[in-house]
Amino acid sequence: MTAQAMADPRQALIRYYRLLRVHGYNDSHSGNASVRDGETIWVTPSGACADTLEAEALLACRPGETPPAGASLDAPLHLAVHGRLEGVGAVLHSHGHHAVGLTLAGGDFHPPDFEGSLYFGRVPVLEVPYEAYQAEAPNAVAEALAEHPICIVRGHGLYARGENLDRAYKWSCSLEQSARTAYIALQAGILRLADIVG
Repeated sequence: MTAQAMADPRQALIRYYRLLRVHGYNDSHSGNASVRDGETIWVTPSGACADTLEAEALLACRPGETPPAGASLDAPLHLAVHGRLEGVGAVLHSHGHHAVGLTLAGGDFHPPDFEGSLYFGRVPVLEVPYEAYQAEAPNAVAEALAEHPICIVRGHGLYARGENLDRAYKWSCSLEQSARTAYIALQAGILRLADIVG
């Protein structure tokens, strides 16, 4: 990708959204993403395919306003985070299997590895009823991300915020790496689930 293309925040969003897919953090049509471009928040469309998404398909949104038709189901959540938290330039939503799987029973995640402990300490796991997701998730996630760089909605996925896309992507990858390490340690009998979740 050329430097000129990367100067367009929409192209950068597509690049990182695609990386989440390539590395197995999302399937072909899952997850979503947003990036700030001045007063505009570019958001992925509903049902976006990471493999084929083009910049023209992204939707321009503004905090405090209703997202346009066709925006991701999570567009209100992205706008809540961008609208409330100063310095947030990007939000990524992914579905890291290990992080989601290890926290299905609830309880915050405590990374056992050095990097995870250093970066996160504790990762909040939010209880958002599936049937109330659209109503409750925007506020719950925005509140969690005000205190933490990343959180998990139990049974659903990860939400990471950063001053830019690269930092949000780093948090997404680092948390899943910590969860994968924890899973291996559990399988080896080195750790108990109560040591890392609760």
